[in-house]
Amino acid sequence: MTTLHAQSSATIDAPADEIYRLMADYRTGHPRILPGRVFRDLTVEEGGYGAGTVIRFTTHVGGKDIPSRMIVTEPEPGRVLVETDTAPGSTFATTFTVTPVADRRAEVEIKTEWQARGGIAGLMERLFYPMGMRHLYRQELAQIATVVAEPVPAAVPA
Repeated sequence: MTTLHAQSSATIDAPADEIYRLMADYRTGHPRILPGRVFRDLTVEEGGYGAGTVIRFTTHVGGKDIPSRMIVTEPEPGRVLVETDTAPGSTFATTFTVTPVADRRAEVEIKTEWQARGGIAGLMERLFYPMGMRHLYRQELAQIATVVAEPVPAAVPA
């Protein structure tokens, strides 16, 4: 089988720890960075922050809705999140890596790897999935930059 991968990265003007917290928060942060035309109905089944979180969502691609269920791990807490598909036999895994490059800047990479299927379906995967996913990840990176640039609301006195 052929291992396929799609990745995109961007330098974002925000502290690495702030970006990581946004991505690791699957209840309120992560849903805000997903392109809504493609990712729908993100639901947290277990956990909600970082390692041990289990999520469900639907991906709308090519006119089809594809349900997914992922478990989150943190091989390098505070720097690397990995979402791994829980479907039997699936090798699909997406890694989010945040690397500080300056005091208030970070390099953010989103990368997915999986084993291509055989036959015509596998040929279509090899031809179209990596390009489409890179486009989607560029949108997600832009959304991360937008969300972290939003002003934090002031606390209301009690």
